[in-house]
Amino acid sequence: MPERNIEFGKLGARGLKGHEAVARQLDRLAGFVVTPVTARRGLLARLHYLTRSDHARAAARAAGLTVTDRTLKAWLDGTRRPSVKNLARIEQAYRTVRRRNVARHLLARLNRAGRGTRVEIHPLNQSQVPRPHQRVVEFRALNVRHWDAVVAAWAASDDRALDDAWVEQIVDLGSQWGAYEFVTNVGFAA
Repeated sequence: MPERNIEFGKLGARGLKGHEAVARQLDRLAGFVVTPVTARRGLLARLHYLTRSDHARAAARAAGLTVTDRTLKAWLDGTRRPSVKNLARIEQAYRTVRRRNVARHLLARLNRAGRGTRVEIHPLNQSQVPRPHQRVVEFRALNVRHWDAVVAAWAASDDRALDDAWVEQIVDLGSQWGAYEFVTNVGFAA
């Protein structure tokens, strides 16, 4: 695809891929449990979320949490503690299930019945780039009306699809959309 940066950061520019910034913002909007899974409170919050119904248990198993009901009960009662590997599985299953559960609601909030959501794109940090090599990039705002592909890729944790979906949105910035492939931040609220 044209305008894709092959050697980003070679001259000292700093930033992150636009789709990664979008995923971070969507994660903030999803409202994950803040307490870490290593704390008892965080572990219990995640386990209650993953075991509150048969549907939730099935989704947790599909997301990779494949322990027995007896083990889950022991974790919930506090008689046993999950291993580090199982803590990572619990966290991953929780994030996967939470993303799937909030995706539809988040999509409706972002699309706003066709009106879309205003997105602010903060350009990459060029403070370490020598003056002759700096690009002229500035803060840009864009109204994204179709979030379907972006939210679907985010919910599926598919980075490649999320990158492609995000590039489809920033092409609306015009002929210099490639300058916004890497950013310091992408902000929007729903």
